[in-house]
Amino acid sequence: MQAAQMYAQYGFMGQSSGRLSITVAQAKLAKNYGVTRMDPYCRIRVGHAVFETPTAYNGAKNPRWNKVVHAPIPQGVNSFYLEIFDERSFTMDDRVAWGHMTIPESVFNGETVDDWYTLSGRQGDDKEGMINLVLSHSTVPMMQQVPQVMPQMPMMMVPQPVYYPTVQAGNPYQVPAGQMPAQQQQPPAQPAITEADLKALQDMFPNMDAEVVRSVLEANRGNKDAAVNSLLSITAE
Repeated sequence: MQAAQMYAQYGFMGQSSGRLSITVAQAKLAKNYGVTRMDPYCRIRVGHAVFETPTAYNGAKNPRWNKVVHAPIPQGVNSFYLEIFDERSFTMDDRVAWGHMTIPESVFNGETVDDWYTLSGRQGDDKEGMINLVLSHSTVPMMQQVPQVMPQMPMMMVPQPVYYPTVQAGNPYQVPAGQMPAQQQQPPAQPAITEADLKALQDMFPNMDAEVVRSVLEANRGNKDAAVNSLLSITAE
């Protein structure tokens, strides 16, 4: 289930070419920006997925993270974008360096590549320092290994009216022999249902079937307030 949620969140379901493992080891930056020592962290974007490393507090120009991220990589993607930020307490985090990293073809062939990559920034392109990354690629099961689970619609129970027979005055348990009270043979009068009340309920519950709304209103003998409560209980189930 967690795998399915991850694929659905990042839009890789059915179109992933495998998993890219990126070990963000360390960096050697050109300059420490700010009055105090920088607290750098990395942000990596692979396709539509974004990952972050923990903050290397007081890492300054030589932060170390040794953080491994595992990113499902979409088909046709052969690069990722990396940024380094200085974490700030009272202002927005400051972007210090960045780089667009191309994944070597050998990584997709099963090799593990440990290399240094140049960073750009305020000092200029490829002049903000370098970062040490370890890249590897592995194949993950395709869609048949991550079945889609279709949500089930809840069953709605419509309350039915309950009718109680009337009993003649006197002993409530005594019925004259050979005959039944005339009141028991006559069903109660059909509740008055107005089209105005029905339309008002349909406007309040536009996703509810019209026949269900009418049945609930009839079950509550035309009492619109009671019908609203019944419909609310149905939608809450």
